[in-house]
Amino acid sequence: MAVPEEVATYTAPASTEELDALAERLRERNFEALIVDTAEEARQAVLDRIPEGVTIHSGKSKTLDDLGISQVLMESERYDFLRTKLYKMDRQTQAREIRQLASAPDLMLGSVNAITKDGQLVVSSATGSQLGPYASGAGQLILVVGSQKIVKDLDEALARIRDYVQPYEDQRLREQAGIGTILARILILERDFRPGRTTIVLVREAVGM
Repeated sequence: MAVPEEVATYTAPASTEELDALAERLRERNFEALIVDTAEEARQAVLDRIPEGVTIHSGKSKTLDDLGISQVLMESERYDFLRTKLYKMDRQTQAREIRQLASAPDLMLGSVNAITKDGQLVVSSATGSQLGPYASGAGQLILVVGSQKIVKDLDEALARIRDYVQPYEDQRLREQAGIGTILARILILERDFRPGRTTIVLVREAVGM
């Protein structure tokens, strides 16, 4: 999808100084922050942080797909990846079990649509299915964020979602599945109540949307 000139700023990687400052703001908000240079390093950083024997879930994420993390989790028997189970379940007869499994994994993986320079993380969704585990349902949360997602403030975060992310996702789903998407839920992660739950992997490269 071509990037319109008016939203090209949403695709530009941040500077080293911006990333370093952001990592400090995240730590002040009780988030663990790790800076890596490349997509390959980000993938390894995530896989290295998956404990043995935990249940793992993820929202649909272009970032995880682009990094190859989704593929590794789906194909390896080493991981208890809930998506491999959920895909085999009947959404008509097992809807309750699906909700219960997906709502409280030991570890949730994903990304966000924008992150402010002050360290606020903003993610949007049509169904909101990944937002519960992000907010509180998951025991641990790992989010991988490309540096192009850094914005000035919450107003710019919402503008990035409205003007760039939502149109892209709608077009992509129409091309792939013949049906679009809507912007129905927005979650802001302001800080963690206690340190140790959430890890933010900041990638210098532009990864994901």
